[in-house]
Amino acid sequence: MLISIGCDHRGKNLKARVMELLKNSGHEVDDCGMFGEANGDSCDYPDIAAVVAKKVSEGAAERGVLVCGTGIGMAMTANKFKGIRAAVCHDNFSAERSVLSNNANVLCMGERVIGHELAKKITGEWLYLEFKDGPSTPKVQEIIAIESANMK
Repeated sequence: MLISIGCDHRGKNLKARVMELLKNSGHEVDDCGMFGEANGDSCDYPDIAAVVAKKVSEGAAERGVLVCGTGIGMAMTANKFKGIRAAVCHDNFSAERSVLSNNANVLCMGERVIGHELAKKITGEWLYLEFKDGPSTPKVQEIIAIESANMK
């Protein structure tokens, strides 16, 4: 699977660990930054989230992973793109439900919130989950309809 991944300066260490897991699991990884020391020692999370979300939205990546201090800003930004369903997940159950109930395609995590080993476990499991037609389908269709009505 092709995964686009990105972080701001608060998520560099966690992103590196997740990228290592993805590569070791045989996934193709599209590193969208943060690279080195952008703008001195920091970069703005919306800039990175936009790059990853656009790639997933346009089909250039199958899924995305975003990391910042909390994951919240990344998710808020990513969800501004048509077709993106980004979820902040810091436990396995939330990650599972994000895909199985909501068809999430972007996983957001916060390095200040979650340990590296748990983040790797969540990411590894999240990537292999697939949304299946069932009781949640009408709700996901509602999300898509609301998105279509409100995003021009």
